[in-house]
Amino acid sequence: MTRFSMQRFLRLGLVLASLASVALSATAAEGDYPAKPISIVVAYAPGGQGDTFARLVSERLAIAYKQSVVVDNKPGVSGTVGTRLAVKSRNDGYTLLLGQTGEMVVNRVIMKDLGYDPLKELIPVVMIGNAPLVLLASASAPYNSLSELIQMARAKPGTFSYGSVGAGTPGHLSAVALTMGTKLDMTHIPYKGVGPLLTDLMTDRIQLFFSSASAAMPHIKGGKLKALAVTSPQRMKSLPQVSTVAEATLPGFSYSLWGGLFAPADTPATIVQSLNREVNAIMASTEIHNRFVAEDLAVPKNTPAEFAEYVRTEAIKFEKVVKDANIKIEN
Repeated sequence: MTRFSMQRFLRLGLVLASLASVALSATAAEGDYPAKPISIVVAYAPGGQGDTFARLVSERLAIAYKQSVVVDNKPGVSGTVGTRLAVKSRNDGYTLLLGQTGEMVVNRVIMKDLGYDPLKELIPVVMIGNAPLVLLASASAPYNSLSELIQMARAKPGTFSYGSVGAGTPGHLSAVALTMGTKLDMTHIPYKGVGPLLTDLMTDRIQLFFSSASAAMPHIKGGKLKALAVTSPQRMKSLPQVSTVAEATLPGFSYSLWGGLFAPADTPATIVQSLNREVNAIMASTEIHNRFVAEDLAVPKNTPAEFAEYVRTEAIKFEKVVKDANIKIEN
């Protein structure tokens, strides 16, 4: 072997050794996961459903992993600030996103020049919970079911209105899907907060609102609002007398508020599987399971692949609603 060939051989050996070292280090890092604190980004302010999910999981993950798990609230621009932070993070499992319907599947089709695609740049890890919406009316409204509402709204086209906490929110899009499916002529009135919206609903300034079940129940029990229908495929255990939208008028109608953990694309599969396993164990515990069932939250045990398929079908459904209704909002 010539001196030149020997030098090339030695250089090749060093390159291969370096690559092997990197591969072994990566494998060791995955095997040691987590070796430092984990951050769960929530793209909204504290207090919402996503924040509740994140804090519930973080407390118990910290115990399981013997490592700090911190909830990092990054609100702003309909969830895009926090989502963008997660998208741009390293794919090492130490920055996760508590992703929900809006930031994962709606913003990408409703907002112009988003600058990222959450379905391509984030991967589903595990769904944590799934909650139905409740169609609310004032306690004094002259209709007591969705069927009665539809009959009256058709008799007076253009005189009924529904509220939402913003264009593109699940409550807004659920109402859009209902009005398009039943061919109702109703006006959308967006509010900056749920407080003013509920005040106007209770005083009949607006006629309808698709609310989260958790926000709706105190007002229903207090006699200030009544439930006309629920958006889940099955009736709610806490409102067994209230029909689903699918039962009442639109077979297959299903809209909900779901949330789960997402990680940057190309996060190692061993880390994704570890997180999936631990969160599923948390959700299966008697304490959490009973709490979620009592609050009409589904507790679906799921694999990353199953969650990914669910998100894909949700994206298709919401994209169709947004395009059919030609909904657009400015970033």
